[in-house]
Amino acid sequence: MSKILIINGPNLNLLGQREPSIYGRNTLEEINGRLSLLGQEWGLEVSFFQSNCEGMLVEAIQNLPGKFDGAILNAGAYTHTSLALHDAVSAVSIPVVEVHLSNPAARESYRHFSYLSGVCRGAVSGFGPMSYELALYWLASQAKGCEDFRGSPPGGSPRRKPQSFPKNAPDIQIAGDSSTPMTAKKAGATKK
Repeated sequence: MSKILIINGPNLNLLGQREPSIYGRNTLEEINGRLSLLGQEWGLEVSFFQSNCEGMLVEAIQNLPGKFDGAILNAGAYTHTSLALHDAVSAVSIPVVEVHLSNPAARESYRHFSYLSGVCRGAVSGFGPMSYELALYWLASQAKGCEDFRGSPPGGSPRRKPQSFPKNAPDIQIAGDSSTPMTAKKAGATKK
């Protein structure tokens, strides 16, 4: 069973009460509960870590190898400021997926740059709690040996047709490979 650590940074412990118009009304505990259930369904052991302290986040990332097979990182505001987190992600050999509840590119200009995107395997943002689910789905697919989403779904058998997301998921696609950051976009959207 693959082990995944979900790392949450500053102020994410305040989800549900902090700016719900931007971050939603789900608490971090509710999001973690949903991810635990999905992890069980997809054959993953999911653990959680949250800290408001940059150094503790760096240590959590540094401690990933040998304990975890992948990680999801929502560094919060440190996404835009932390070379230390950038260097920590660069130093580990396991896949790390950057996640954001909101879409930083659609917000204030100081949120448009990420120190993490270039060193994370991919990034998913703007879909609320589903951003975490999409990242977890990708990690589950990798754990099952899928090259991409056209392969076997987590826990499923190989298929020739493109695989859809878990039932009740919106109509979106994930694109990415080992050389480019992963992005989530509406089906049918075109690159500019």
